[in-house]
This record gives sequence, C-alpha cells and structure tokens, in this order.
Amino acid sequence: MLRFMSVGDSMTIGSAGEHTWRYRMWQHLCATYGGPFTFVGPRETLHDQTTDAPTSYAYADPDFPWAHLAGWGEGWHHMAPLIRETVSTCRADVLLVSLGLIDLGFYTDAEQTADNVRVFVAEARAADPRIRMAVLPVIPNIRAEADPSFATQVTRFNDLLAKTVIDLDEPDSPLLLATPPASYDIHTDTYDGTHPNADGEHKIAQAFAEAMYEGWGLGGPYAGS
Repeated sequence: MLRFMSVGDSMTIGSAGEHTWRYRMWQHLCATYGGPFTFVGPRETLHDQTTDAPTSYAYADPDFPWAHLAGWGEGWHHMAPLIRETVSTCRADVLLVSLGLIDLGFYTDAEQTADNVRVFVAEARAADPRIRMAVLPVIPNIRAEADPSFATQVTRFNDLLAKTVIDLDEPDSPLLLATPPASYDIHTDTYDGTHPNADGEHKIAQAFAEAMYEGWGLGGPYAGS
C-alpha cells in the first residue's frame, strides 16, 4: 500500500464546496497507478470561510480519502516542526508539498523560507529515511502580480527551492521539483487570484502527476480535465 500525503496551505486544504486538487490527484492515481494506494494525514476537513475555521466536510465529491496535512495560512514555517511526527504516525511514503506563499507573505524572506525547506526535508527523513517528496514552487498569484517586491521574493525563493531540491536529492530518498503547467493563469484558473477553481485544481494535480511520472515512473500522463 503506497501512502501519499498532501502538505500545503489554503490551496491544498481547500474550502467548503470544493473538490480540491487532492481529489483530482486521487482520480488520476485511480486511473493510472497499478497498485494499492491511499491518502494519509492527521487532518480531513476543508476550511469553512464563513467561520474562518477548518471545520467543514462539505466536499463537492466526498468519495475519496480526505486525509491530508494542510491548513489555511500555513507554510514551511508551520509544517517543518510537524512533519517528523506526522510522517512517523501516518506512515507516509510520498509527500506532495505545495507551500511557500504564506511564508513569503507573512513570516520569512526567500532565504529563510529555503532554510525551512531544508529543515522540513531533514525532519521528514528523520522519520523515514526512504521517504519520497515532490515539491511545487510558489505558483502565480494575485499578490505577486500586484506587488513587484513580493514578486521578486517569489522568484528568488523558487530559484532557491530548485537549488535546494538538487542539493538534497538522494537515491534512497528522492526529491522532485514539480513544474506548474505553463498555461496556469490566475485570471482563469483561480476564483480570487490565488485559490484554484476546478481548472486550477486539475493543473496543480497535473504538475505533481507529471513530475512523479517523469521522475519516478509512477502513475502515468495526466489526463484529467
């Protein structure tokens, strides 16, 4: 049984009424992965925007494993201290990580955020020396479009993240850098300039799916739409 754990911020936990990219990934793996698998993590809920709390179970389609490690307003800064225990407890084999926007927006600069990536990787490996990780850079968002200084930090972090993935990649615990589809457009793939709509969910899932297929031969080409 291969255990996937999605680690992320508001784009990963999703809001009440959404499918989430986690669901799109589930559909993709059901269609392309030839062995048993599941999603694991210590959390199951969606974020309820009316109460500003992660209390909703109102998935647009609830017929998939809900487990994850994601939270509205959380980043590498928050997840690095949690990941060792979570990987150990949930016995995760593959981490699908989408973090960084919150860090750069509120907590750390590009260099400090990259340092937290290194801590995260070390802590995950302390729980399982053979864990695999696919990491998504900070994808296009409305703040980066409107704030040149923030956009500079995003570009700088993404460059550092790419270098970090190369530096920390190991044969027994491989790291992959997922590439967001070139067609990702905040005006058509999000509902507010940041959070994905259905099209954006598919494109985030596609980024992880194609990275795993090309890098590890896991699954197949992404066919969702």
